[in-house]
Amino acid sequence: MESIWTQTTEIQSYDKLTEDMTADAVVIGGGMAGILTAYKLTQNNIDTIVLEASRIGSGQTKNTTAKITSQHDIIYSRLTEDFGEDLARQYAAANENAIREYKRIIEKENIDCNFEEKPAYLYSQNQQDVKRLQDEADAARELGIDAEYTTETHLPFSVAGAVKFNNQAQFHPLKFLKEIAKGLTIFEDTRVIKVEEDTVFTETAKVRAKHIIFATHFPFINAPGFYFARMHQERSYVLALKGAAKLDGMYLGVDDDGISLRNFDDMLLFGGGNHRTGENSAGGKYDFLRAKAKEFIPQSKEIACWSAQDCITLDGVPYIGQYSSSVLNWYVATGFAKWGMTSSMVSAMIISDMILGRENPNAEVFSPSRFTPSASTKTFIEDLGQTVKGLARQFFTFPDEKAERLRAGSGGIVEIAGEKVGVYKDEEHKLHIVSVKCPHLGCQLEWNPDEKSWDCPCHGSRFDYRGNLIDNPAQTNLERIDTSQS
Repeated sequence: MESIWTQTTEIQSYDKLTEDMTADAVVIGGGMAGILTAYKLTQNNIDTIVLEASRIGSGQTKNTTAKITSQHDIIYSRLTEDFGEDLARQYAAANENAIREYKRIIEKENIDCNFEEKPAYLYSQNQQDVKRLQDEADAARELGIDAEYTTETHLPFSVAGAVKFNNQAQFHPLKFLKEIAKGLTIFEDTRVIKVEEDTVFTETAKVRAKHIIFATHFPFINAPGFYFARMHQERSYVLALKGAAKLDGMYLGVDDDGISLRNFDDMLLFGGGNHRTGENSAGGKYDFLRAKAKEFIPQSKEIACWSAQDCITLDGVPYIGQYSSSVLNWYVATGFAKWGMTSSMVSAMIISDMILGRENPNAEVFSPSRFTPSASTKTFIEDLGQTVKGLARQFFTFPDEKAERLRAGSGGIVEIAGEKVGVYKDEEHKLHIVSVKCPHLGCQLEWNPDEKSWDCPCHGSRFDYRGNLIDNPAQTNLERIDTSQS
C-alpha cells in the first residue's frame, strides 16, 4: 500500500554513517521536520548532520495528504478559551507564516512540487455543528486569519455549513523534500540507539554536536521529557480516486466520520476512518472509505490506498522547542496531530531561531514545558487509562481464537503453552508467531487487520506481522517466538 507520493517520486539514496563525526548540530530523523530544520540551519552556516534510520521521507512524510494550512480542524475557538488570545494568536501567526515560508523557499529554489494556493474548508453535514463552525470562523478571523463562514462548497454532497480559510496551499511533499535535501549532509540506514549529553550513538558510529534535534515523529528517549506520558497516536486512511470532479480547494469534515478531500493531478485524495492506534481490531477502515466513495462519487475508481499515523499531545498543540530543562542543547519537534506539513515548517523556524540565538515571537505557545491544565486534564486521564489497560492485558486471560482456527490472511492473540502470543497465518497458511509485549514499555499489542500489523494502544508503536518495527517510540523488533515458521 504505497502512497501516490512514493509512486511518483524517486529520491536519491545517501550513505550510511560509518565513522565518528562532529558538527554544530545533528538532526535525528529525516522526515519533513528534520530536513527542513537542517535546511534552515545549513542556510545560516550551521554545520548540520541528518541521521535517518531508513530513507529520508520514508516515515510519516510519505503518507501525508500534504495540505499546507493554518486550518487545523476546529481549534481557534478552543485555543482562545484554553490558552488565551495572545497564545492563540501566536499559533495562528506561526502557521500562517509557515504557508508563506513554503512559498518563499519553493520560489527561491525553483522547486517543481505541484505547489498550488487553494482555500481550505471545514464542513459539516449536521445542522447541530453550524454554531461551532460559525464560532470557529469568528475566532480565526479575530486572530488574524482570512476566514469566513459559508454554506457554499464544491463538494459532491450537501453541507449544513462550512468555514473557508483563504490563502492556503497544497503540494507534493516528496518532490519538495527531494530538492531541499540536496546539499545537506545526510546519512541513511543509520539508526540512533542512544543519546548522551552532546553525543549521538548509532549502531555503527557516533556524532558529537553542540545542538541535538529530535525530529523522530515520536521521541524515543523516555527520560527526560516523558513524552510517552504526554501523547498518544492515531491512525487515518486514504484512497486515491480517479474519475472525480475537480474541487476548488481542500476539505475536512468535522462531523462524526467526516471525510478529508483534496485533489492531486487528476486524482482525488479521499481520507478518514480515524482511530486511536491499537484500537482497530475489527478492521474495516478502508471498506468504510470505499462505501463513502461509492455513495458520494459512484463514478470514481480507486487506484491507491495507504494510511498515516499522527502524534496527539494532551492539549492538541505540538511540542516544539527545548527537549527538557535538564538538557539545554536538546530540541524536539513532535505532536503534530493531523497537520504535519505546516507544523514541520513551524518547527524548523522555531528551532533554527533558538539555535541561532534569535527570538521567535510565536515560540511560547509550542513550548514543551508549558502547563495547560484546562486543556490537558481530560486527555491525560484517557491516555493514562489506556496505558493501564494495555499493561493489564499482559497479566489477565481474555477469550481468544486458537492458532489453528485462524483463517489464511488473518491474525490474532492466542495462548500457546500458557503464553500469550500474536499469530498471523499468511496466504500460504504459514504461521508467524511473535511476542505481543511492546518492547517500549510493555503494553499488550493489538492486531490491526486492515494493515496486518501489531499496534500498541498505549503509545502507538507498530510492527508488521513478522515482528519488524514500523513506527516508534519502540526501537527494537518484536521477539519471534517460532522463527522456523516465519
